[in-house]
Amino acid sequence: MDVVVDLTPILDFISLPPEQMLWKFFLYFGWMILAWLFIKAALQLWLIRLQTIWSATNKFVLLAIDIPKGNEQSPKATENLFTYLGGAHGQVNFFEKWFEGLYQLSFSFEIVSIDGYTQFLIRTPSHWRNLIESAVYSQYPDAEITEVDDYTEGMPLSFPDEEYDIWGAEFIQQKAYPYPIKTYQEFEHKMGPLETQFKDPMASLMDLCSSLRPGEQFWYQIIVIPCGFDWVKAADAEVDKILGKKAKAKEDLFDRLAPIIHNLSEAVFELFGPYEAAKKDEKKPLSMMELTPVQKKKIEAIQRKASQLGFQAKMRVVYLAKKEAMNKPKVASGFVGYIKQFIDLDLNSFKPDGDYTMTKTAYFNKSARMLGKKTRLINNYIGRAGSAGRAPGVYTIEELATIWHFPVAASVKAPMIQMAPGRKAEAPASLPLFNEEKYIPDDIFNEKPAKSEKVEEKIDVVEKDVPPQNLPFA
Repeated sequence: MDVVVDLTPILDFISLPPEQMLWKFFLYFGWMILAWLFIKAALQLWLIRLQTIWSATNKFVLLAIDIPKGNEQSPKATENLFTYLGGAHGQVNFFEKWFEGLYQLSFSFEIVSIDGYTQFLIRTPSHWRNLIESAVYSQYPDAEITEVDDYTEGMPLSFPDEEYDIWGAEFIQQKAYPYPIKTYQEFEHKMGPLETQFKDPMASLMDLCSSLRPGEQFWYQIIVIPCGFDWVKAADAEVDKILGKKAKAKEDLFDRLAPIIHNLSEAVFELFGPYEAAKKDEKKPLSMMELTPVQKKKIEAIQRKASQLGFQAKMRVVYLAKKEAMNKPKVASGFVGYIKQFIDLDLNSFKPDGDYTMTKTAYFNKSARMLGKKTRLINNYIGRAGSAGRAPGVYTIEELATIWHFPVAASVKAPMIQMAPGRKAEAPASLPLFNEEKYIPDDIFNEKPAKSEKVEEKIDVVEKDVPPQNLPFA
């Protein structure tokens, strides 16, 4: 039985003019593309609705962290604090995500200056409050942790506003996240007394915060989202890219059929004459001896970062001030100068996100777009949204401790930073005690007093900066 294949429809389709061919293709197959886009959008809306409902069931608390005056702990203590928070990471399965709306909750590490008075804060889901307190007390046993009201309450949620104006941005990584920034360990040197060998990069930020006048507020926020270890694969891929290794793609059906098709094509060409396969000029991967010093530095830094615990994170900055008190050049330039301390031109650095979130516009419709950016920025900050704005990058515990840590007293002398009182300790057991009925011996100072004197109890009073009474965390 002969099989006859009718190719007339295909030949008629090919012979059509280009515009008719495109129209018929869209008519026959275009609906599949539209259907896929519709289904994808519907699924995203469904997921957003579920996550919004589930998010409303979670409660958050804002904790003010006061460490003792004279803090000598380096950022290593804060690095250990972040390590402890890795216990908050949890797996969300398919049904929890698509039927209950569950997602990984986040922390917000903040530094706030209101009228020049500075406070360190951590916002956490209420069920992880004990986790935060344990992490802080394990590194700073004499710290004081207090639940406070949200300082953002009562602030304008849209612009323009009659009383306030705003500047701000999200700060993002300049290069791919496998490249690390300059970390706190590179701010240490071997000269001078031991207590001054660490030059705390936080000093410039604390001076900026202390310089604010009445009517000015500076908000600095780092959203920290616990995550797994999948990001390490991107680090390995970046190392292979530097070495010139070919990226290994996922094998699909075409990859499995490719050898068979190749062998068949060779057999066909052999029927018509000798076949010579085209030789590809493939570059061999570089060896360690062939790498330049910069390439070696990059590989070592990427692999070192990949060996540490990482979190997804994003950084937001808001400068909110009354219009008559606003000094945008001082704060904007001051913070950019602070963040540039962590630049390593061979590796990574930070930059303000001028394309999407920074309160700066160019070209057409500048005024309306500027107001929209300001409104979105302050609402994303107040909501501590990890998904809004630019996608979060990946930071290790060492990088997080570099850009957010409690200042070291030997390097930071800025006033008006909320601190806990000095270390409290009981008197030594060997200290002689006197009660009201006992008197000082006559010959204790080799001279006889005119009359017996009772010993007066002396109480050391620890001075403490008193914040303005209208602050929410006072």
